[in-house]
Amino acid sequence: MIILAAGNSSRLGQPKQLLEYKGKTLLQNAVDEALGTGAEHVVVILGANAGNIKAGIKGDGITFLENPDYRKGMASGISLGTGYLEKKTGNNTDGILIMLCDQPFVNSGLLTALMKKREETGAPVVASRYGNRKGVPAVFHRNVFPELRELTGDQGAKGIIRNYADRTETVEFPQGHIDIDTMEDYHRLTEGDKN
Repeated sequence: MIILAAGNSSRLGQPKQLLEYKGKTLLQNAVDEALGTGAEHVVVILGANAGNIKAGIKGDGITFLENPDYRKGMASGISLGTGYLEKKTGNNTDGILIMLCDQPFVNSGLLTALMKKREETGAPVVASRYGNRKGVPAVFHRNVFPELRELTGDQGAKGIIRNYADRTETVEFPQGHIDIDTMEDYHRLTEGDKN
């Protein structure tokens, strides 16, 4: 499992990874939900503010990787994490789940459902569906790993999900469109929590 948390949060003006929601930082919540699935390997990709962010995260069995190319975009983190997991598992892993640190409504139930559907269907990609979009969190079969390693730019895995559109299975995630990119997003999230 790869948690992407390397961005410099330029639109927000401070590290989004450390924003608090329901008593935890966004990244700590993502880590806790990932660990809640029982996944053998949870890799957190850091970049900007790596030292400060890493210091605030608790959890056994997490591997932190610092991405020196994080300014080039999300794809470099996916590539780094995929290469690491391939080496670590000796190609014994059947799939990799990729998630972001700024989707506050991701939970271990969703992540487990994505992984289970990948095993049951044999699909190359199992993505979250929100509205008429497919996106992350998503699980990618090992046959897709070379494409994950070769990603470039800031598109993340969207292009791969599109390439496999006719063979992608989905799991409903109605709140998947909610992510935190600006202070307005964050205020909407926290104000909604008070109602």
